[in-house]
Amino acid sequence: MKILLAEDEKRMAQALIELLRQEKYDVDHFEDGTSALEAMKTQVYDCAVLDVMMPGLSGFQVARSARQQGIRTPILMLTARGEVDDKVTGLDAGADDYLTKPFMSKELLARIRALLRRNYDTKDDELTFGDISLNTQSAVLSCTSSGQSVRLGEKEYRILEYLIANRGSILNREQLALKIWGYDNEAEYNNVEVYMSFTRKKLAFIHSLTQIKAVRGIGYELRYDDPGRQDV
Repeated sequence: MKILLAEDEKRMAQALIELLRQEKYDVDHFEDGTSALEAMKTQVYDCAVLDVMMPGLSGFQVARSARQQGIRTPILMLTARGEVDDKVTGLDAGADDYLTKPFMSKELLARIRALLRRNYDTKDDELTFGDISLNTQSAVLSCTSSGQSVRLGEKEYRILEYLIANRGSILNREQLALKIWGYDNEAEYNNVEVYMSFTRKKLAFIHSLTQIKAVRGIGYELRYDDPGRQDV
């Protein structure tokens, strides 16, 4: 899962990056609020962790602007300011949670997990959609219809993870490239098509009825046609 971290204090930022990457999160780091807001506009992040006091825009301003622009990415605010009024300001600005420095690493991780659960249909360590189940720890993709399973490669896993999180939405190639290859990576668009093909083959291998459909001129979406459904 992909996390945006906006923190201008270098040692704190490095410690948080290492902690999050140890937990297998993909982290993009920004040192000012203006850059963080621009990155959030791509809407490829599963969670944003924002420091309040930053150059450019404050964490409060980033959260407020993001919400005004319809960006629904869960936001965890980090700050050394623990007064009740500051917490209220952060939550009213659009933050979903608020953590005061100093904090324990395990509490930070627990709060991030709680925010991530809001975006995913999860059961223990699994993401589900249609007749597929994706284990977030082992990257094993299983089909409830056929009883078969297969392990995914890193890029295949991220593609399905992102599609499941955005069920019902069409994702364009730019969004997928940013999500899978990173904000600073100049991945070519044909990389998306290549790995999308690999992922489709894995779905076919386990005989899943879930499909990745291309919407001409727009992007890709995840679909499941339930054979037992009767339309009225």
